[in-house]
Amino acid sequence: MYITCLDLEGVLVPEIWIAFSEAAHIPELRITTREEPDYDKLMRYRLGILKEHHLGLKEIQKTIEAIDPLPGAKEFLDELRSFTQVIIISDTFTQFASPLMKKLGWPTLFCNSLEVAADGEITGYKMRIKDSKLATVKALQSVGFDTIASGDSYNDLGMIKAGRAGFLFRTTGQIKRDYPDIPAFETYDELLNGIRSAMKM
Repeated sequence: MYITCLDLEGVLVPEIWIAFSEAAHIPELRITTREEPDYDKLMRYRLGILKEHHLGLKEIQKTIEAIDPLPGAKEFLDELRSFTQVIIISDTFTQFASPLMKKLGWPTLFCNSLEVAADGEITGYKMRIKDSKLATVKALQSVGFDTIASGDSYNDLGMIKAGRAGFLFRTTGQIKRDYPDIPAFETYDELLNGIRSAMKM
């Protein structure tokens, strides 16, 4: 039996931190795992900027409420779920994800959690497990599932390379050049066809 594992941001919804950087007019927050593969370093950088600007969870959630899935994302996800099990594995946080999951029809999501003070300041974060995307894929494989994975960033490469098949989706030119052996798609139809073909292997 197959399970398809998808990244969230950049694949199904816009990048939350980029949207917030634009809303808050803080260009330094535009950096994502597409540019910085060290997630811990990236999050410490982000939290430092939030503290400097006296911004907290409430301000970010306000931005998230206005974010819609990428055009065609819900239809893609509905079609994908009609022929395979799907888990979204994301480095985002439960406090960010709920409005987005509602708009996507409540798919299964594995993600992390924020540590938030009483005044709304984000003081830290708790990762569900180290290398959560790869660890989740390996755990699924250990109980008899074949996995297919897709994502757009450096932190997706582990799960993409570990499964029966894996695909980059709307990634950067640099990642394509660094990993020319991984098929890279730009449209949901291409990704659906790639997943269907992988399931026939």
